[in-house]
Amino acid sequence: RLTAEQKAAAAQAATLERREAIFDQISQRLQAASERIAANLKSLRDQSWSDTTKELTGRLEALRQQTTAVESRLETLRQESSNTEIEQTKYRTMLQAAVERLRDDHRITPAEAVEAQCPPLPEETTPQARAEQLAADMEIMGPINPLALQEHTELNERYELLSEQLDDIKTSRKELNKVIGTINTEIESAFTEAFADVAANFEVLFEALFPGGEGRLSLTDPADPLNTGIEVHARPSGKRVKQLSLLSGGERTLAALAFLFAVFRSRPSPFYLLDEVEAALDDVNLQRFLVLVDEFRLSAQLVIVTHQKRTMEVADYLYGVSMKPGGSSVVVSERVDSAEADAA
Repeated sequence: RLTAEQKAAAAQAATLERREAIFDQISQRLQAASERIAANLKSLRDQSWSDTTKELTGRLEALRQQTTAVESRLETLRQESSNTEIEQTKYRTMLQAAVERLRDDHRITPAEAVEAQCPPLPEETTPQARAEQLAADMEIMGPINPLALQEHTELNERYELLSEQLDDIKTSRKELNKVIGTINTEIESAFTEAFADVAANFEVLFEALFPGGEGRLSLTDPADPLNTGIEVHARPSGKRVKQLSLLSGGERTLAALAFLFAVFRSRPSPFYLLDEVEAALDDVNLQRFLVLVDEFRLSAQLVIVTHQKRTMEVADYLYGVSMKPGGSSVVVSERVDSAEADAA
């Protein structure tokens, strides 16, 4: 379309130039005629006015009016010619910009662009309207990133890597859940077995420490062994209470020792360390505790921290700290049976 407009503008400019040349010739002729008429008029002025003179004067005035009209038309044509040259320059600049844009953006020549087929358009849509719509869409999209394809490739590779890692994590999670399920099953089995042993031993030891009494263990939530709690039911002989909170201090201590030694008996260990566990026991309950200690000392070594004299008397070895007046602390150890033999 730009080439056709340029041709039309060039043809119009040539026509205007020819008209300007014709008008120049007419102007020259009119100027010459005006001069001749002025000379004749001057000569006629000296003569008497006649009808011929008046006629010539009228013709001269008509010619002057025609000259003025021709000059006005000539000025108009000159202005149109100037405007045409401006438009030609504008169209020439637009054409050059379009050619450069075709070469830079689309890598094609103007001839190839002219021969290119128009793509299918929606119904009732002109190429100009479609071009304006595409230009508006490109303006909304903003500047084009020339590195977008490279960035898309890198992000796609990153996505594939993360997807593979995510699949590995999901697989590991499934395997880990299987391991956790297996471990939970084993823990439930081990806990259930251990609890059954401890509960059975607790009943026996509780009856030994509380003759005629009754004690047992129960789970707060048997259906969930991994999160359940343990309740201790204790009823000494002659009492109707069953909760530990309602027992005296010595009775609670003895019930706790029954539970502790029930665990020791269910899952034996070569060493046991007890720190003043019998401090709250009276003489009767202390004797029962010492009987229990004598039973366990046959299969394990017990280390008891105590201030009870009777507990010290049943020990094989005594360890203590002594400090003489003005001296420093000294660790003292003594074998009980050896000391008794020397005294005898």
